[in-house]
Amino acid sequence: MRIGTLTCVAALLALGACGRSDPNLNQTGANPDLPGVRETLVPPMRIAKPVGWGDAVPTAPSGFTVTALATDLQIPRQMLVLPNGDILVAEGRGGGAPRLRPKDVIAGVIKKQGNTKVESGDRITLLRDADNDGRAEVRTVFVDGLDAPYGLAFVNGYLYVANQDALVRFPYQEGQTRITASPEEVTKLPAALNHHWTKAMTASADGQTLYVGIGSNSNVGERGMAVEEERAVIWAIDPTTGARRTVARGIRNPTALAIEPATSALWAVVNERDEIGPQLAPDYLTSVREGGFYGWPYSYWGKNLDPRVKPQKPELVATAITPDYALGSHVAALGLSFATQGGFGGTYAEGAFIGQHGSWNRQDLAGYKVVWTPFSAGRPSGPPVDFVTGFLTEEGRARGRPVGVTFDPAKRILLVADDLSNTVWRVAPQR
Repeated sequence: MRIGTLTCVAALLALGACGRSDPNLNQTGANPDLPGVRETLVPPMRIAKPVGWGDAVPTAPSGFTVTALATDLQIPRQMLVLPNGDILVAEGRGGGAPRLRPKDVIAGVIKKQGNTKVESGDRITLLRDADNDGRAEVRTVFVDGLDAPYGLAFVNGYLYVANQDALVRFPYQEGQTRITASPEEVTKLPAALNHHWTKAMTASADGQTLYVGIGSNSNVGERGMAVEEERAVIWAIDPTTGARRTVARGIRNPTALAIEPATSALWAVVNERDEIGPQLAPDYLTSVREGGFYGWPYSYWGKNLDPRVKPQKPELVATAITPDYALGSHVAALGLSFATQGGFGGTYAEGAFIGQHGSWNRQDLAGYKVVWTPFSAGRPSGPPVDFVTGFLTEEGRARGRPVGVTFDPAKRILLVADDLSNTVWRVAPQR
């Protein structure tokens, strides 16, 4: 495979028109407006520079309060609520794939400018707020010595952790505040290069299967397809034996997985490709069909061909599934959690909360918030609604960047991991 000739070379010197977005385009929902491809030698780059929260907190809709449940974490990513209500927070940073081209180096520098300076925790922290007052009376290092943990699941008395290189598990006794047992490896996970290192995970409704998302090793195959073996896929894994099968392919970077409660179907949020324009290609929310192919790297948003990828595979593209719901281009959706047991009620009774980490390769900043997508009968039923905002100042500086989101039906709260300010935010109805 080779990447086709790049256009808009002037972007190397000035971002100009290559970086402008059309405000009239609808970039969300089941039928987003897709502009033409605008390849760039250097993508239009802008990331919100950190500014810190100070005395401010994120903004939620009227009738909700937002408080910091925990601060001074070490890069919080995804979270899990245990049966007794304790909250686990996976902390860490992975990756390490070498840069290939000058624009990769530039993009890497810009990404680092918008990330925390804190060292990777490579651990899981436990938070206990037994009286649900928004203050964790217990905080401990629950498990340490991990390798960039991300996905978490609890099944049949075991805590499962998706490190960047392996799925491991630990025996768990209710109420314990630290695990000292050595991890038991369930199965290895693809880890060569690890351009996209995060390994998202969720358990099926019956607890018989663990689903793990494995991102691609490149933008659109520029490292060669040999390193893409079992990348851009979702695996189904037997939690006891480690046996696995591939559920879906061509799904570039599935960064969060969750089970839709009305249908027990698997859903994912996916980060799409870069460098074909500020409004291409849409990141998306989709149900995951058994045996489905979602286009990467040959096509995006169903059967729309990516002209950079050669040779093409028209027979494969003909089978490409169009995702269910566009979230906007380059919003970097990293969190997904469905409201369960009636959610917050009213407007927020049935649907999904989605954490959007925020763009780096478009001039008008996108994402940097948590949105609510309403559902009906197990399907998206309306436009996304901003739910937690304030991560960006009016001047375009970043106070924080949301990653994982977790709805806890027992306490009727939403947890939001912010890996820029290293905070877990708690959103709850006012009492």
